[in-house]
Amino acid sequence: MKGLGDGVRIRSTGRLLGVVAALGLTVAFVEAQRETAPAGVTNYTKVDATVACAGATPVTALPEIKKNGFASVVNFRMPTEQGANIDEAKATAAQVGLKYIHLPYQTPTPEIAEAFLKAVADPSNQPMYIHCASANRVGAMWFIKRVKLDGWDVDRAMKEAEGIGLRAPNLKEFALNYVGAKR
Repeated sequence: MKGLGDGVRIRSTGRLLGVVAALGLTVAFVEAQRETAPAGVTNYTKVDATVACAGATPVTALPEIKKNGFASVVNFRMPTEQGANIDEAKATAAQVGLKYIHLPYQTPTPEIAEAFLKAVADPSNQPMYIHCASANRVGAMWFIKRVKLDGWDVDRAMKEAEGIGLRAPNLKEFALNYVGAKR
């Protein structure tokens, strides 16, 4: 004969299992983001199986990026930035079989955002490695992608973008305005 407390124990156990499962998924997500960065790369975040975001990426890291399965590289760095080495990066990317997409900006524009959205939506560019100097500009464009292409809500997308590297108030303002968010 079942006791009165049996139903309570079953419900409590079910809730506990749900919490454990949710924690497991969270840990798995965090672990996925901790994948080892290619040598010399700063602020590396593996977002999912199709995208990694990063800061400064030396030309010498491109062969490893290709070896890690990436099909393309998007670079938001200006040619005048110290260590950008755009021409050498383009040549090395071509040599190792990476498509190289250079979308340089300091001050974001709708045209850069549109070009990025087009590139990131193209399946032939995936998996995609996206970088700038610190991952700040990457975070801004990634926020736009999450809201415009993936349908994420603004708060969720902003939290992820900040985790990737978005810090600058002017980039946040541009990204929020671009997606039409009121804050």
